[in-house]
Amino acid sequence: MATFRKMLTIGTAGTTLAVTLLAGTVGAPAQTPDLEQQILKSLLPPSLRILTTTPADVSRTADRQFIDSIKNRATRSLTLDEREHIATIAKERPSVDIEVNFDYNSAKVGPSAMPSVTALGKALTSPELQGGTFVLAGHTDAKGSLPSNQDLSEKRADAIKRYLIDNFHIPASNLVTVGYGKTKLKNEADPFAATNRRVQIVNMEEKSER
Repeated sequence: MATFRKMLTIGTAGTTLAVTLLAGTVGAPAQTPDLEQQILKSLLPPSLRILTTTPADVSRTADRQFIDSIKNRATRSLTLDEREHIATIAKERPSVDIEVNFDYNSAKVGPSAMPSVTALGKALTSPELQGGTFVLAGHTDAKGSLPSNQDLSEKRADAIKRYLIDNFHIPASNLVTVGYGKTKLKNEADPFAATNRRVQIVNMEEKSER
């Protein structure tokens, strides 16, 4: 019987951990608790004890203002500079890459994609993360042209956003979508590798203690 794979790559502050989970046979009931917990743990922001205002605090405030300014914007309306700004912010935030199994050249969230997006929805609606603002960034492998991959990555990010809104009742304003096509390959040594076909989720919230 055919099996399908879910690849989870966790990145926080320059640290990367790769976890491969077997989800069983295609068509079998989704088993997502382990994946859900991995997503949850990777997206938890660190607690910051802030005693004085620093340049880093000012930068975080500017980042928050930028993210607020693009909430409720259509994915296709983002400029190249805005997409790059999001990517820069994402490097400093808790994030996780999940491999979502879409059919070839499709943006439909079908049965093979269900385990990953269900685990994501459960993690984002957990008490620890509920109410936060998250970026959903779509990526493709290197097959196809730049325009077609850009379009596909945007459609897939939007499809996941719609699934999370419809099935987990996450407010649309809490989910910012962006597409990068094949411009930011995770595995440049193997441009067609499955690890390049991914959705990156970035937690834009800052938790602090004073």
